[in-house]
Amino acid sequence: MAQNIYTGFHAVEEKVRRFADEASHAKNSHAGTITIYYSKPGPRIKKILSLAKEAGVTSSETDEETLAKIVLPLPEQARDHRGIVLVADEMQEKAKNLVQLDQWLSVCPETATVVMLDSVTDPHNVGAILRSCDQFGASLLILPERRGASDIQDNEIIARTSAGASAYIPTAVVTNLVRAAEMLKQSGFWIYGADADGSPLQDTKFDRRTCIVMGSEGNGISRLLAKNCDAVVSIPTCGKIDSLNVSVAAGVLLYERYKQVLENTTH
Repeated sequence: MAQNIYTGFHAVEEKVRRFADEASHAKNSHAGTITIYYSKPGPRIKKILSLAKEAGVTSSETDEETLAKIVLPLPEQARDHRGIVLVADEMQEKAKNLVQLDQWLSVCPETATVVMLDSVTDPHNVGAILRSCDQFGASLLILPERRGASDIQDNEIIARTSAGASAYIPTAVVTNLVRAAEMLKQSGFWIYGADADGSPLQDTKFDRRTCIVMGSEGNGISRLLAKNCDAVVSIPTCGKIDSLNVSVAAGVLLYERYKQVLENTTH
């Protein structure tokens, strides 16, 4: 059976925590199998190993050469293991986070934040956006099946860059973003496209059900998807370069959305 390989302290620790949570809620089913391989444990690795022991996760001490062989199938950027690697059952990993959009919409809360990525191909950006989704209360991330960083081969980079947030944010991979936007609208969502020519963020009042669409840094949001946006919002800046990185821009927009949700909750 195929396996996923995770490196980096944050990603490994969060996978262990997730395993412990799944195991504690499992009823007559197996939560999956994960194994930690480590060498020369420092304070951070010892903390993870202690957590793993409490969760019933198998840990095996080995050498640097063995760790290097384990991570060899990963993209080059994800091979910096820092002395610890987690190997997980692929079916377990995919079953937890991937959701069907129509099913998710049937049970989504009255107040919800969705992030949709159009042609964001760098898995580092997707991982960073997932981290902001976790910190600012986003309910769902929507990725395109094509022209985006949603392939299984990118998962290790996404997991590492997200600092483990990829273990918690539901993700829907769809064949058609325009159709997905239409489904969101039918469920009461207001679609906000991010673009430098939009209305200033400080003048934007996000709707109860909000979807924020982020396009690629080069081409922005595709024409057909942009036509389906109910509003276009921009982030005022004062720098000398063209624009913010897409993951930074997503974080700014999600923070403002989160702030408005908190204000509405307290009033």
